[in-house]
Amino acid sequence: MILTSQVLLWAAVAIQAVLIAALARQVGILHERIAPAGALTLHQNVRVGDMPAPMELEAVDGEAIVIGGKRSGRSQLIFFAAPDCPVCKSLLPVLRSSADAERDWLDVVLAGDGDAAAYRKLTVDHGLERFPLLLSEALGRAFGVSKLPYAVLIDESGKVASLGLINSREHLESLFEAKERGVASLQEYLAKRNGAA
Repeated sequence: MILTSQVLLWAAVAIQAVLIAALARQVGILHERIAPAGALTLHQNVRVGDMPAPMELEAVDGEAIVIGGKRSGRSQLIFFAAPDCPVCKSLLPVLRSSADAERDWLDVVLAGDGDAAAYRKLTVDHGLERFPLLLSEALGRAFGVSKLPYAVLIDESGKVASLGLINSREHLESLFEAKERGVASLQEYLAKRNGAA
């Protein structure tokens, strides 16, 4: 009886080991098939590679800020958000840490339109006072912003390097990755890479 139960127990362990190995293989296959998700670019007039006309706008604190145009070795990230957008609020710590990590080459500008007091409170609550804050409906229209949070990365030459709807840290980082690889989006990069393979 003890021998029978031992054999059955070892048979159960062997079956479980085979099942775990099969599941691990399936996870590996799924990992290869699922591409990294980049920021979603919406259909709009502004495209990667466009050189938008520089816009000089006044920040909430009165400072003159130029959006676009050539910038001596620095890129500019315009992050569109709103105080009543929960996803925007959840991404502001990510924006702050990304700005710190990329500070050698990146300038961050917060943008939106609406009540200045609500935007000031948003920046104070999330420790973003160091970033210029632009409240301009014209700026949002110029970049075709229709959903939030949205970001536009303009490279040092004044061209749009990448842009899109930002819902996670990965989406924000995908803008930097797309710029580095010289593609409109990570999806475009993967399509080119898979087409060449």
